[in-house]
Amino acid sequence: MEIKQSSFNDYKCVQLSNPCLSLWVAREFGPRIIGLSLNGGENLFAELPDARIECPGTGWYSLYGGHRLWYAPEYPPVTYLPDDEPVDIQEVQNGLRVTQQPEKGTGLVKAITVSLPSSDPHVLLDHRITNRGMRPIRLAPWTITMMKTGGTAVMPLQAEMEDEFGVLPNRTINLWPYTKVDSPNIQIQNRYIFIEANLQEGKQKIGCPNPRGWLGYALQGTFFVKFASFVPQGFYFDRRSSSEFYCDPNVLEVEALGKRIMLEPGQSVNFKEQWKLFPGISIEPDQVVVDRIVTELGLES
Repeated sequence: MEIKQSSFNDYKCVQLSNPCLSLWVAREFGPRIIGLSLNGGENLFAELPDARIECPGTGWYSLYGGHRLWYAPEYPPVTYLPDDEPVDIQEVQNGLRVTQQPEKGTGLVKAITVSLPSSDPHVLLDHRITNRGMRPIRLAPWTITMMKTGGTAVMPLQAEMEDEFGVLPNRTINLWPYTKVDSPNIQIQNRYIFIEANLQEGKQKIGCPNPRGWLGYALQGTFFVKFASFVPQGFYFDRRSSSEFYCDPNVLEVEALGKRIMLEPGQSVNFKEQWKLFPGISIEPDQVVVDRIVTELGLES
């Protein structure tokens, strides 16, 4: 593993690499991971240097692209608070810990520890939100990975029955108001939801409770898979969605949410996830093909 000062798209960064992949962590804003590539390959993350969204009454939130940590529920005056100040970056075992200054108005502090545990294309992330404010805040960790468009996203649906007779519902699919159910970009099959990230206009978002614990995106011959645990008895925002995809003409977001908690002053909450990259894997919206790939790659073993 190698750690060095670097730049990425003119941003000052720290680069974290192993024999298979490289990550770029921004120094002047964040915490953000703004680049990810297999060595010798192109960046898989969206690059959005000019994209921003308004935070009502405060200013603008710059998207940049890459991976970020938010917290649910989505409420623009708080969710879109800017994170454009320099971050503290410390070396830890096999990686880096990136910590922002306390958010103005909330007192929350976001941090991401990113590590490369082996020489494989495998990334561990530990997201941490600490309440340095004066009041308790109800929230859930929410991790968002912004991928380039042009690929195919796949979200597994629950496969197991809820009861011994198979008469109770076992699958929930949540749609946002701007999502067109009849869009040709979305295919819902018995075991998977597929999204083709080729929108020319508009936007789509879809989510579900995900006890199978992974969701993926195939792009440029590489299958990016995010793993995050689901707590069956936990309370979740977004109608119990623990996995979500958002798509517009510029980006495909791979999103995971933790369970809802009340974060008291002085307390922290951690949310862990893993990324694995599988080169030479393409996805088509066919559940038989995806079942075979899931088995071959051991995604649910």
